[in-house]
Amino acid sequence: MGKKVLVVDDEKLIVKGIRFSLEQDGMEVDCAYDGEEALKLTRENLYDIVLLDVMLPKADGFTVCQQIREYSDVPIIMLTAKGDDMDKILGLEYGADDYITKPFNILEVKARIKAIMRRTGKKKDGDGDDKVLVKGEMKIDCESRRVFIGEKEINLTAKEFDLLELLAMNPNKVYSRENLLNIVWGYEYPGDARTVDVHIRRLREKIETNPSDPKYVYTKWGVGYYFRG
Repeated sequence: MGKKVLVVDDEKLIVKGIRFSLEQDGMEVDCAYDGEEALKLTRENLYDIVLLDVMLPKADGFTVCQQIREYSDVPIIMLTAKGDDMDKILGLEYGADDYITKPFNILEVKARIKAIMRRTGKKKDGDGDDKVLVKGEMKIDCESRRVFIGEKEINLTAKEFDLLELLAMNPNKVYSRENLLNIVWGYEYPGDARTVDVHIRRLREKIETNPSDPKYVYTKWGVGYYFRG
């Protein structure tokens, strides 16, 4: 039941507040106060989620996020004092799953954590649903949330997997950006359609031989995206 969370922020009072609140909900919380410490802990431990501040000593949050993505698909929520849209898109470009701007309400943080954990945990609990989807060289194991192209495993973030799974399970059905935002990120998510575009582009870079001439995830111009069945 107890989920393991890593909180990374150089403001110790913020870390203390988040840690106390999450521990009240029965979560196990580790803390790091700079980028290097965060990387060390994520290499040595398995976390269910990472809360990662952008402005950090030794290595900033974007660098840390990018490096974590080289060896882990743990869900990452970026925390930042800047509400700038460019920062938001940049955070998602580096592989973050979500983004919260400071000052934030701890209840909002907990709601986002629980939403991501529900999505990443629903398959592990299993409802007798060990679906394996096969399309050409691609194999999507919905139970273990793993994707293979040929013999090679493709390392997707939680959101990238959610997008691919949704599209692949509903082949040839066109989803608008707004639909995908609502289904994958949730109705309460404050982001916009560009969030979907960023994730689709990252997904294509990972699964397509030629992202500009896709075999799997197609664009329906002026409408949205679909998986070729």
